[in-house]
Amino acid sequence: MLNRILSLQDIQEDSLFLWGPRQTGKSTLLQAMFPNVPYYDLLKSDVYMKYKLKPSLLRDECMMMDEGEIVIIDEVQKIPALLDEVHWLIVNKGLHFILCGSSARKLKRVGANLLGGRALRKVLNPLVSAEIPDFDIDKAVRNGLLPRHYLIENPEKRLQAYIGDYLQQEIISEALVRNLDSFTRFLEVAALSDSEMVNYTKIACECGVSSKTIKEYFSILEETLVGFYLPAYTKVIKRRVQVSPKFYFFDVGVVNFLLHRVNLQRGTVEYGHAFEHLIMQELKAWAGYSGTRKELSFWHTQNNAYEVDAVLGDAEVAIEIKSSQQVNSSHLKGLKAFKEEHPGCRLIVVSLDDKPRMLNDVEIWPAKKFLEKLWGGKIVEP
Repeated sequence: MLNRILSLQDIQEDSLFLWGPRQTGKSTLLQAMFPNVPYYDLLKSDVYMKYKLKPSLLRDECMMMDEGEIVIIDEVQKIPALLDEVHWLIVNKGLHFILCGSSARKLKRVGANLLGGRALRKVLNPLVSAEIPDFDIDKAVRNGLLPRHYLIENPEKRLQAYIGDYLQQEIISEALVRNLDSFTRFLEVAALSDSEMVNYTKIACECGVSSKTIKEYFSILEETLVGFYLPAYTKVIKRRVQVSPKFYFFDVGVVNFLLHRVNLQRGTVEYGHAFEHLIMQELKAWAGYSGTRKELSFWHTQNNAYEVDAVLGDAEVAIEIKSSQQVNSSHLKGLKAFKEEHPGCRLIVVSLDDKPRMLNDVEIWPAKKFLEKLWGGKIVEP
């Protein structure tokens, strides 16, 4: 088993919600970390029916446990009524629960008991480079970083099944949309807009639905953890900036499948888009795991003259992502413009260069070296 970075040590003091997209490895992680604790797997039909019919059985079975003991409920969103029992057991028995699932959307929709702040929120991302021995960046660009996809040579059939499972289990079963065909079309159009500023009106026209519907569709992707918004860095010094967010799918392999990108090769536009997404995916995971509370954003001027792919913290680090094998001064315009407004900012280009170097006071880092530095805590001060 791969060693995951996400820490669950808070369970010694608190209960936890553990969310994450399907197949990120939540169940595998929990079973490896807590092999001897009571484990309720609601994906098992017999277990599901037992507690669906009588949620109070959970309380009856936990009454003999000692204070501080840990209980795991996997796919907790399938039976929202169990959360009332969990709440009572936390308050009255002092038990610690790990409540695992693909998203909290269903729980929110039905007004379920989210424990009033008595459980911390954790999110498990796809794999990151620091979790993979002999990390292969080209393989990650092609396959994405879901464990079942990265670890094989050709994940296309698994990606097809993954999208099908998502539509079946998250969309159809929960009746989240009225028209599955329009939502399926939306997935493809949204993939075309991956890593771009969101234009609801344009996407609505391409999908043949209203802008309101498109906003709801994006909300579904976000709340089921299949995508995330990247906010704009909006502090204005000299130049007026864009404030619309960008949107990214949670894994580059999913985008590749939706866009029919296969056999990605260095030097192509398609590889460049996928490479940028992969690095942003790592930055997003780092921001969630590191505990530094450094916000991740991007910077784009209103006249479209300058852009910086990623800004960490309050203009502490500005990062441009280029799939070039030899970065040159023409790649630095956005970073230089940002530096004019934020003189104390550290400037970095993540690229496919062979070796690290300095170019006009900008650090050029090969992607693998940059990721090692990032996860080693050497890019941003705590």
